[in-house]
Amino acid sequence: MAIQFKYEITKEISEKALEAIELARKSGKLKKGTNEVTKAIERSVAKLVVVAQDTQPEEVIMHLPALCEEKNVPCIGVTAKLELGAAAGLSVPCSGVVITEEGEAKDLIKEIATKTTGSKVEEKE
Repeated sequence: MAIQFKYEITKEISEKALEAIELARKSGKLKKGTNEVTKAIERSVAKLVVVAQDTQPEEVIMHLPALCEEKNVPCIGVTAKLELGAAAGLSVPCSGVVITEEGEAKDLIKEIATKTTGSKVEEKE
């Protein structure tokens, strides 16, 4: 059973999400790991959530898409933990990453949010 998203995750969206993580790593702020991602969403500081679809057991990250939908945060799936960890600047695989401060990735995050939700994301100050 795979993690359910409300929209189709295309290779293009996944690549843009990884690019946004790399940009935010250099100019903004990231949090890594499922617990940190969950806390950021609950505290309403999450701008973009990216989860690895090859996470085992999948129950570890299964709650994230629903939580993101509830808090109106874009949630993107990528195929591999290894590439998610690498984009976040880690030498180990990572199940989830959240961007809390966009930095130079702001426009890219808006584009991803528009493609996944079909609407503009409201600015959170």
